[in-house]
Amino acid sequence: MPATAASPWYKHLWPWIIIGILTTSVCLSLTMVSIAVRNPDNLVNDNYYEAGKGINRSLDRELLAQTLNLKASIHLDELTGEVDVRLSGNSNPQTLELNLISPTQPDRDRKVQLARSEPGRYVGQLEDKVEGRRFVELLGSQDEHVWRLFEEEKVEHGVALQLGDEALQGAEHQQ
Repeated sequence: MPATAASPWYKHLWPWIIIGILTTSVCLSLTMVSIAVRNPDNLVNDNYYEAGKGINRSLDRELLAQTLNLKASIHLDELTGEVDVRLSGNSNPQTLELNLISPTQPDRDRKVQLARSEPGRYVGQLEDKVEGRRFVELLGSQDEHVWRLFEEEKVEHGVALQLGDEALQGAEHQQ
């Protein structure tokens, strides 16, 4: 029996359709809020001034590496985890630090301390296999100043990574 204008509201179809739409939108909104709270965006930096100062420090370190004519060839052995770095240029520190930085997943970042085994050759040990797109950062020092080689590379099995072979981006006005 269809509802008439004189019958109670809950016997009509349209109020239930509106209530259903509102209930669905509230449930979906609460679901989105819970997803956002459980998975925060860790790529956002709210301290832009400090980040800007850090960029200038990075460029100073990269300019020092360029001045020292530094180039590095990095080989990652997939089976043993050994990292072999061949460094050429005007710096020969005792140790180097290699950072393999994932652009989007900080838990996949890897840091390796490298010791000099002979002039121009450094070795270290990587805990697990690394592959895919990475920011590769090699840090060393010369006369108590830190230099930095930094490039975006694709880490693949059997392919050596070359640092210092690309032009320094963003430092054109500082040279």
